[in-house]
Amino acid sequence: MTDTLELRSASRAERRDRLFEHLDDADPESSTTAVTDADPVETATLLDRYRIERGRRVDWEADRIDAETREIRITTGEAFDADEWPAFDVRDLPPQRRHEELTGTFDALEAGEGFVLVNDHDPKPLYHELRSTRGETIEWEYLSEGAGEWRVRIGKTGDGDGAVDDAADTTFDVREIPKAERHPTIHHRYGTLLEGATMELVAPHEPRPLHREFRQQYGESFTWAVVEEEPGRCRVRITKEDEANGDASGGATAEPSAPPEGSLSVTEKLDVRELPPARRHEAIFEAYEGLAPGEAFVLVNDHDPEPLYHQFDAEAGPAFRWEYRRQEPGAFEVLIGRAETDDRDGTPL
Repeated sequence: MTDTLELRSASRAERRDRLFEHLDDADPESSTTAVTDADPVETATLLDRYRIERGRRVDWEADRIDAETREIRITTGEAFDADEWPAFDVRDLPPQRRHEELTGTFDALEAGEGFVLVNDHDPKPLYHELRSTRGETIEWEYLSEGAGEWRVRIGKTGDGDGAVDDAADTTFDVREIPKAERHPTIHHRYGTLLEGATMELVAPHEPRPLHREFRQQYGESFTWAVVEEEPGRCRVRITKEDEANGDASGGATAEPSAPPEGSLSVTEKLDVRELPPARRHEAIFEAYEGLAPGEAFVLVNDHDPEPLYHQFDAEAGPAFRWEYRRQEPGAFEVLIGRAETDDRDGTPL
């Protein structure tokens, strides 16, 4: 016998409560058909979080009923073994949603519990965020690292001793981040913030070089405020404003500028913003593999793809070229090419 669970016209919090309560009461190997008008990725995320928070196996399949309604067939199972942690695959989640879901999942854990994060790039910024706000309570172990699939075992070792500032959506204590990772981490996380969200930085002094970088890349589309300053400690709040404010150069051009004569020939413009996050790296690497020496394509992405640069830099060899053409919230354009010579200096232009 299959139970039916009505989830249409409910808020996300209501859907979560109804779903969790129903599955808590379900017998092992029983079936439930959830009828919902929510995005299927959101429903899958709720079920992933159920597996992690309740430590119980659930499997599911989705069928479209009409343009707005889906039936999710859910089968419940037994509890996970004590040493087996469920996977949480966030590759289909929009980048703006990932940190919120992952920090919320971490906070719901009891000491000794955890999950295996599956992501499409190195999630090191999440580690720095959790380390800054939850202190020494995080266990972090890389299980696999590679193009399109990174697996990290994330566990909770005890109650948090970090300070979570309710006035900020995310916090980084840059004093705890290796110097080479500081700016890439901050830019990556800023790129995933929604308009109106605030990032707080804790630094030994005001990070003026970072402020200049923000002016160069984001123009007037952010505010920067020093909220506390004392010897050895400075707190800065960065708020992401309306993207319509443009960049420092007065706005973006409609097309990337052509490369100088005699350099790389652009073959296509690859806009990955409409692709699921899990497909983006694959499409980009396929485009690169299709280049002949002396050719390039222009990548269009919704956030700074700098983590991708480091992956190319490590794997693509000395002919790899990378040049930013446009840097705005929601619209980054990068020329990615395969040079005929290997005279590069090892850094992005």
